[in-house]
This record gives sequence, C-alpha cells and structure tokens, in this order.
Amino acid sequence: MELNVTTLEGKASGKVTLADDVFGLEPRQDLLQRMVRYQLLKRQAGTHDVKNRSEITGTTKKFVRQKGSGGARHGSRKVGQFRSGGRAFGPTPRSHAIELPKKVRALALKHALSAKAKAGELVILDKASVKDAKTAGLRKVFGDMDLSNALIIDGAEIDTNFALAARNIPLIDVLPIQGINVYDILRRRKLVLTKAAIEALEARFA
Repeated sequence: MELNVTTLEGKASGKVTLADDVFGLEPRQDLLQRMVRYQLLKRQAGTHDVKNRSEITGTTKKFVRQKGSGGARHGSRKVGQFRSGGRAFGPTPRSHAIELPKKVRALALKHALSAKAKAGELVILDKASVKDAKTAGLRKVFGDMDLSNALIIDGAEIDTNFALAARNIPLIDVLPIQGINVYDILRRRKLVLTKAAIEALEARFA
C-alpha cells in the first residue's frame, strides 16, 4: 500500500509504502471490541468499597428475647436490616482487568491501523514539529489540513513545542509511538502517523 506524505504546511513530501500485513488487513470488529473492552476494564480503579457487617462497630448482644416479641429473632445490630448496619453483598476493592493474549493484542492493533487505512482516515506526516509553541498557529494548520478530530503519533520522542501547542486544542491527542493503542485510535476520526512512527511500527511488527 502506497500513500502520499504531506508536511504541516500542506505540501507534498513524496510517498511511503506501508506493509500490507499491518495496514492492509480486513478489519475484524470482534478483535477490536475485545481489545477496547480489555483496555477499558484494565484502567478501572476498582476502589469502590462499602462496609459489611464485620466492619461495623456495634453490639452483638442479643437485644430482644427469643420468643414473645412478635418480631424476628435478631442476635446482632450490625446486620443490613438495621439503620447503620453493614451492607450485604456490597462492592469491595478488586481488579476489573481481564486476560487477553499478547498475540491477540498485537493483532488487534494491526486491525485498528488497517481500519483507518481502509476508511481513508490515515494521514502520513513528514514530521510533527513547529518552531514556536503557539496553539493558535497550530490550530490554523490543523484547520487547513481538516484535522479537527485526530490522534497524532510521532516517534519515540515528541517535539516539545508541538506537544505544548497541541495540548490545548480540543479533540487532538498527541502520543509517542510507545503509547499507541487501539482505543485511542478508534475514538478519534483521523489517525496521523509521522514517518518516524511508521518506521517504529514496522520494526515492532517485523
């Protein structure tokens, strides 16, 4: 697969050949769904907690006689039936993460990249760098390039001025190649890869 390379100024900068086994697959919705679910569950804090009856301070003395009261035969004030009692079967801190094989995760990333390429939502950028960290100037550049909702992936190091200029622009995310993931690719309309990012991806999947 061959795509045109552009610069931030909107000028052509040659062509680049993309590997078909990474960008030319037929996207599988089931793989993408499994990967997104894996990511969202893994990032849940899981810190929700309530007090059960063993964590409540209260008497365990039998407070009503066994027979003749006309009520239930309670032996503790800490049970869930009473006000300020412990909650039955409430949430406790736990991990929500599920298992997903490493090969499936790698394949899901390939299918996410292929989905963007097939939809015509993949943009190849020569390099992501600017002279001044000015948000207004970069916003105008993105407007000219029709990048109102995009994920921009650079190489191992992101240009500091570019990152500072882009961080206040809504719906624009900038990540190094180490941070590329299926969820962020799918949640943005366009995927922008620099030539450095493509080289890193090819080395990763080689």
